[in-house]
Amino acid sequence: MQGKFHRPRLAALAQTILLAVFLAGCTSTGQWAPPVLSGEAPKQPELAQPLQREHQRILAAYGGEYENPLLQALVERTVERLVAASDRPDLHYRITLLNSPSVNAFALPTGQLYVTRGLAALANDTSELASVLSHEMAHVVARHAAIRESQARRVALIDNVVNNVLSDPQTGALALAKSKIALASFSRAQEFEADGIGIDISARAGFDPYGAERFLTSLGRNTDLRPVSAPGKDPYTFDFMSSHPATLDRVKNAVDRARQYSSPGTGAQDKTDYLASIDGLVFGEDPAEGFVRSRRYLHPKLGFTFTAPEGFTLDNTSQAVIGVKEGGAEALRLDVVRVPAEQTLPDYLISGWIENIDKGSVEKTTINGFPAATAIAKGEQWTLRLYAVRFGSDVYRFVFATKHRTAETDRAFRNSISSFRRMTLAEIEDAKPLRLKVVTVTPSDTVARLAARMAIADRPLERFLILNGFSAGQAPKPGDQVKIVVE
Repeated sequence: MQGKFHRPRLAALAQTILLAVFLAGCTSTGQWAPPVLSGEAPKQPELAQPLQREHQRILAAYGGEYENPLLQALVERTVERLVAASDRPDLHYRITLLNSPSVNAFALPTGQLYVTRGLAALANDTSELASVLSHEMAHVVARHAAIRESQARRVALIDNVVNNVLSDPQTGALALAKSKIALASFSRAQEFEADGIGIDISARAGFDPYGAERFLTSLGRNTDLRPVSAPGKDPYTFDFMSSHPATLDRVKNAVDRARQYSSPGTGAQDKTDYLASIDGLVFGEDPAEGFVRSRRYLHPKLGFTFTAPEGFTLDNTSQAVIGVKEGGAEALRLDVVRVPAEQTLPDYLISGWIENIDKGSVEKTTINGFPAATAIAKGEQWTLRLYAVRFGSDVYRFVFATKHRTAETDRAFRNSISSFRRMTLAEIEDAKPLRLKVVTVTPSDTVARLAARMAIADRPLERFLILNGFSAGQAPKPGDQVKIVVE
C-alpha cells in the first residue's frame, strides 16, 4: 500500500473508493501486447522487455506469482495437450500461477497464460480447468484481441483520468493496467465463439467436454454468493465474472456443444490427479499481504489491525483497503504513504494531497497512542472525514466518505479509527492462511458434517456445496474425495 495521492478531485476520490479496484477485470489482456499474432510466442523463461513490463504489472495486480510445483506441472501438461489438439499447434504458452483469491484466467496474444489460485480452488477436475484454459486459448486463436480497435480510445480517456487523479507513477501504472484489463472485455458473440472453440479443443484433446458446463455453473453460483457491496449488485470484483458472466444461455450452449462429441460421463476428467495438485492450496487472501476477516482487517507483516463500521464489506486490493457500506452511500479507504518526520500531520493534511479541506476542521489527536490528525473535506455530494496516523516510519491515511453526514456516521467513523492498533505477538503468530484440504468421505459423513469442518463462518454449507460442484440436496458417496477449507 505505497500509493500516493496528489490533490485528487474530491468527487473523483470518492468514486474511486466506491469502485474499489478502479474497474472490473477481464480474462484477456490483449490490449497490452501487439494485436497481431506473428508466429511463435516467447518461450520460457525469457520475455522481451516490453512483455516483461506487462508481466510485472500483472504480478503487481494479482499478488505476485504463486509457487506450487504440482499444480504448475499439471497446468503445463494440460496446456500442452490442448495446444496439440488446437488449430494452432505451433503456439507456445508461458504459464504463470497468480497468488490471488480472485477466480480468473487470461491469455495474452503473445502466449502469456495466467491462472489464479482462486480459479484452481473452484475447479474440481482437470477437464474443468481445461475448459477455462481452452476458452482463453480460443480468444488467442480467433484473434479477438486484434479487432478491438475502438477500445484504444477508451484507454486514452482513462489515461487522462489516471493522470489527473494519481501522480505516483507506480500507482498510476497499476490503475491504468487494471483499466486496460477491464477495457479488453470481449463482446457477447466473441465469448460464445470462444466457448465453442474451447469445447472443441478440449474434446479433441480427450477431456470431458461437459467440464465447461460444470465450471460455468459453479462460477455463477460462487458469484451469487459473493457479498454485494454496491448498489445494482455490481461488486466490481477483479475476476473472471467481470467479463465472463455464467449466464444460463452460456451454460445451455456449452451443453449443446458438448453433446456434439459425447454423452455425459465420457472423456477424461482426471479428478484424482487434479485434487492431489491443489491439496494444501492457499484459500482466500494471503495473510502475508494482509487479509480480511468479516469487518476486521489484519496485516501481520506490518503489524496493525482495524475494524470497519457496521454494515461495511472490506476488499483488500493491491494498493489500498477499500470498504463500502451496503447501499453505497458510505465508503472508506486506507492506504500508506511516506511523510517526512519533520512535517506535522496537521500540516500534511492541508499540504494539497486532497482538495476542499476545511482548514478550520483540522485538529491534532492520538489514536491508541499513535500521533494522528484529522480534518474534513466537503464536496457537492460527498463529505470526507480524513485521518492521518503515524505508525512507525509510515503514515496511514484513512478516508471515510459519506453522502449524508450525520452524528451517527461521525460516531461510526470515530469508532472505526479508534480500532486501529498494533497487533499482539499472539495475533501475528495466529494469522495463518486458510488452505484447501482434500478428504475422503467416510460412511458416517454427511454434507452437514463436512460443511461443519469448514473454517469459514459465512454460510459454510453453501460454500462447501459450491466448492465441490454439488447442487442443493446432492451428497458425496463414501470413498469420494471432497475439498474443505481448514486453518
